[in-house]
Amino acid sequence: MSTDPGLNEASVGLARGPLAAPVLGRVVGILAARADCPIDRLDDALLIADAIAAQAASFASDGRVNVRVVTETGSVELHVGPLRADGADGLIASTSLPGIGNVLERVADELESQTGVNGDDEYLRIRLGFGAQRPSTRAPEEADG
Repeated sequence: MSTDPGLNEASVGLARGPLAAPVLGRVVGILAARADCPIDRLDDALLIADAIAAQAASFASDGRVNVRVVTETGSVELHVGPLRADGADGLIASTSLPGIGNVLERVADELESQTGVNGDDEYLRIRLGFGAQRPSTRAPEEADG
């Protein structure tokens, strides 16, 4: 248990299927709200949750969608895995959409492949930052008006 009042986390292991996206989306949404996530970044976090729910089981070592969601003041992180070898790269590549590009690369502030404790499994860490230090994505003329 953390002593940081701004830190919250939950782990979910979901079978592949129609409930994976809504369940993961609700977990991400609840924790993001507790971290005072602004609405635009909450939308981004939910988009990422949908992409992970749709694709992660194909790259998981156990065929399930396993995600640890960690929020603290100013950020939301999703730790996806365990994934099979090269699963993190495969998962990232699988979120590419025609005409839009790669969802994870466009929305996340950080994507990092990490090796599990046993050295065999991979994990994908996805971080979305929000807060005063994050530059605005709006055009300057929109910020004035």
